[in-house]
Amino acid sequence: MSILEAIASNVQAHPERLAYVVNTREGSQSLTWRQLGEQSDRLATYISQYVPGNVPVVVYGHKDPLMIVSFLACSKSGRAYCPVDTSVPAGRLQDIVREVVPSLVIAAEPLPEVSCGNALVLDKCDLERIVAQDGAASTQSLWLGPDDVYYIIFTSGSTGKPKGVQITRDCLDNFVAWGQTLCANAAEQGYVFVNQAPYSFDLSVMDLYLSLSLGGTEFALEKKLLESMATLFERLHTSGATVWVSTPSFAEMCLADPSFSQELLPSMRAMLFCGETLTNRCAERLLEAFPQAEVYNTYGPTESTVAVTGVRVTRDVSQAFVPLPVGTPKPGTSIRIVDADGNEVAPGQKGEIQIVGDSVSVGYFHDHERTAKAFSTHELNGQTMRAYRTGDEGYLQDGMLFYSGRIDLQIKMNGYRIELEDIEANIAKIAGVVRVCVLPVRRPDGSVRSLTAYLVMDRPASSYSSKELRGLRKELASDLPAYMIPKRLRVMDDLPVTNNGKVDRKALAAL
Repeated sequence: MSILEAIASNVQAHPERLAYVVNTREGSQSLTWRQLGEQSDRLATYISQYVPGNVPVVVYGHKDPLMIVSFLACSKSGRAYCPVDTSVPAGRLQDIVREVVPSLVIAAEPLPEVSCGNALVLDKCDLERIVAQDGAASTQSLWLGPDDVYYIIFTSGSTGKPKGVQITRDCLDNFVAWGQTLCANAAEQGYVFVNQAPYSFDLSVMDLYLSLSLGGTEFALEKKLLESMATLFERLHTSGATVWVSTPSFAEMCLADPSFSQELLPSMRAMLFCGETLTNRCAERLLEAFPQAEVYNTYGPTESTVAVTGVRVTRDVSQAFVPLPVGTPKPGTSIRIVDADGNEVAPGQKGEIQIVGDSVSVGYFHDHERTAKAFSTHELNGQTMRAYRTGDEGYLQDGMLFYSGRIDLQIKMNGYRIELEDIEANIAKIAGVVRVCVLPVRRPDGSVRSLTAYLVMDRPASSYSSKELRGLRKELASDLPAYMIPKRLRVMDDLPVTNNGKVDRKALAAL
């Protein structure tokens, strides 16, 4: 059953169940499944009647319910959607609009000063008027097919130009079928998914489309709500949440408060992590705080539809592997570890992770050069499948994938090749370390002079003495060669995070 068929079935099966709840500092807004079905049908009818062609639709906003209505309306009218969060700078939004050249821009929240060219712009008032109209013609004949692009998420490009990752409906369907197995433990409690990530970050696809496919409730957290942990926890306590989806950084931020536990979220049964490295310490704290929940570590870039590997992290797994594995490939996917020429390396040897399978993107929107560089085809089980070279380093051990870091986070200092994430993983093993980020300090000519480690400890930053920091550096010497030990250790009460919930390395570098 395709995702659109599953959604239609869920609308019929439990029309009065809540499909979507967004929590703000002021309160909350919600949609029932019936409202979601009817409103998306009405907007889909409007789009099919008044918007020419099947050019992708730019959907701008944050967590307003009309965002979700708009996503489905685009799919039901035969158009891909391109989500852009309000946190995206106006200049980047302008770049995306110029790239897509849309016939329609949907603004669930006020647009910044950007030029939309000849596109029709529907603001929130327009949307509310359209979805409130009586009746709607069936658009099922226009629904996106298996090979049609379902959504386009723009990610940062090394050239400064954003890359539009195109994900087909088939890719999404294949991811969802596997993703449902990760949260099966929540079935008896009912599916209420916590959404932390903005909808322009592909981690949100995990909670949104698993929830929509399973007939659950998407419990979304507005960004401003996260500024008050007391208010956030109050809302979470009443959520009935059964499935947690976030970056590890957001979970660690919550774990800083001892009340983040099974008592706060009594129905929690599955916790899914992607987008960053899940440390052993974080996983163990989660297992202790949520004894009734299963914790999963997953891996995958946007170009492969959220995640393609996963492993349930138990205490035995955490004790056996440091760092944690990111798991075994999902059905329909194979992981290859290749050298610079694309040849597979020996088992256990590190190399670039290449993903081959049925959820790999068809390429970058209107960018044949970068598509040709990163994407190719490869034989898998007698079929020719799409393949993507990730730029991530890793290795395979006993059938499980281990992530070693970004190739572009490797540096050279004094002639040595150093992986910053290797240093971070070793620092994270030290007792008392909650989070860590290591950055190079560069000379005016761009060469690396030294390394600085930014640490969040289990005590206030002001309580750490110079003697204790020297002790941390001495402890590192048992695991790392001298040239990999950061010259400076800086203890902070928190690390800045991006809008996607990842550690913000650029903000740290600017401190």
